[in-house]
Amino acid sequence: MTAPLPAPPLGPRAGRITTAHGTFLTPAFMPVGTQATVKGLRPRDLREIGVEIVLGNAYHLYLRPGVDVVAAHGGLHRFMGWDGPVLTDSGGFQVFSLGGLQSVSEEGVIFKSHVDGSLHHYSPEKAMHVQAALSADIIMPLDECLPYPVDRGYAAASVERTTRWAERSLEAQLRPQDQTLFGIVQGGTYAELRELSARQLARLGFAGYSIGGLSVGEPKSQLCAVLEATVPFLPPDRPRYLMGAGTPDLLVEGVRRGIDMFDCVLPTRTARLGTALVPGGKLVVRNAAYAADLRPLEEGCDCYACKHFSRSYIRHLFWAREMLGPQLVTIHNLRHLTRLMDDIRRSVAQGCFTEFAAAFWARRGGAPPGE
Repeated sequence: MTAPLPAPPLGPRAGRITTAHGTFLTPAFMPVGTQATVKGLRPRDLREIGVEIVLGNAYHLYLRPGVDVVAAHGGLHRFMGWDGPVLTDSGGFQVFSLGGLQSVSEEGVIFKSHVDGSLHHYSPEKAMHVQAALSADIIMPLDECLPYPVDRGYAAASVERTTRWAERSLEAQLRPQDQTLFGIVQGGTYAELRELSARQLARLGFAGYSIGGLSVGEPKSQLCAVLEATVPFLPPDRPRYLMGAGTPDLLVEGVRRGIDMFDCVLPTRTARLGTALVPGGKLVVRNAAYAADLRPLEEGCDCYACKHFSRSYIRHLFWAREMLGPQLVTIHNLRHLTRLMDDIRRSVAQGCFTEFAAAFWARRGGAPPGE
């Protein structure tokens, strides 16, 4: 896998990452296809939107339909009909967030399935075996995702355990020839623990580095402070991935701090509720104000929804409970973000990202987190 070119420790950068199933440009936003599908859209839709890489989740696919079923199809790409790069999260976040956790120990975690209540033991080694069977291009080790807030003593012990699990994951990786393994930095909102975690993982020599345990309730200003405490201690020639962040403001501010990859359920989840992303923030198309509005969701947007349909029509679809409504807003939201990333990459290449970010915040009528 090739990585973005080195850049100043906290500066924006643009690059290209090559995987066994193709190349994608960075900075990149990855739509979330938790269950081997981006909800409501076909792979062809994603290509038309400009998506280059999608995310799946090993935890969910392990539980349903089971990795043997996916493997029988030849892997996740053929199973879901997507021929581009795929990244899978190990499931650490889901194990710790879905409320089924029974225990965590040095060996791994024991959790109760949210599907049928069955008990499962999930170790770092098992996470590697599951993702090998899924055949994802970029894979993640099992880590302990901490809540916010969290006691510093527990966070410190968790960082050490996550590092030990990362070492075991490297040893257990089955397909290094065609699967790229990232490390995951943890440490809560404690700057010194984030630095420690980053330094420990950097010494292990992962092909890329994820920053986990954020977007879990902390203020955005604190998230940005964590990035500033973490990124300088990661290898400059390796990709950096901020997990679970995908609001437009965090994409801009993450890039400002040297992040290359992002993912989030926000654009698809809010679309299903009738909320469209627009340059000024958001537009709730279900509202009565749009009942007779003949304008598109976003003036000047080149997505299928905006080129063919009005706010009035899309609002009608939601109130009539027609599935096309959520589909159209999902198409728009993902196109809004892919176009934002296109613009960000262009501004970085032209050396005018600072001006681009200033114009972005001016349109929103606000200021960057922490200012």
